[in-house]
Amino acid sequence: MKLIVGLGNPGIEYQFTPHNLGFLAIDRIANDSGVELRNRQCHALTARALVGSETVLLAKPETFMNLSGTAVRELVAKHEVRPDQDLIVIYDELDLPLGTIRIRSRGSSAGHNGMKSIIGELGSQEFPRIRLGIAPVTKILKPFRKAQLEQVDAVLDVAAEAVKVILSEGLAAAMNRFNRKAEPDEAEEEKD
Repeated sequence: MKLIVGLGNPGIEYQFTPHNLGFLAIDRIANDSGVELRNRQCHALTARALVGSETVLLAKPETFMNLSGTAVRELVAKHEVRPDQDLIVIYDELDLPLGTIRIRSRGSSAGHNGMKSIIGELGSQEFPRIRLGIAPVTKILKPFRKAQLEQVDAVLDVAAEAVKVILSEGLAAAMNRFNRKAEPDEAEEEKD
């Protein structure tokens, strides 16, 4: 069983905030798979879904961001998931521009409290993750501005596609495909 976890905070007031990009990505994958996250287990909302040809468990921890590791640890134990091979965590990243995606096979928390919690609870940094850029956002718990929603929508599609590629072709193939430098924006092109 593959476990795909998106990080965020429960509650309508946080739903469309930069810090909830992980939740939004899980919602996009669920929607694309025709399922709803309605089951409650291990302090998380979950749903089984077919992504490509792989059955996965989608999860959104309900423990609030800073305690995400509790839900992830319990889900990993309950479903006998091997974190280094069968876990993918999707979350927001302040060090990447909005609309950017980076896939990694391992790494530190880089100051992200949700990731710090997961690493602490699992006792390991050895698990794949998909980081979704939110810079230059500074207020991570305030809703996205209307002008940013198109970029948010596009990056959620890319994140869902990246999960499919990881599952069907492997992590290295996904990293090669999605970890590209951002394209110059139109303003820079107009200067040339």
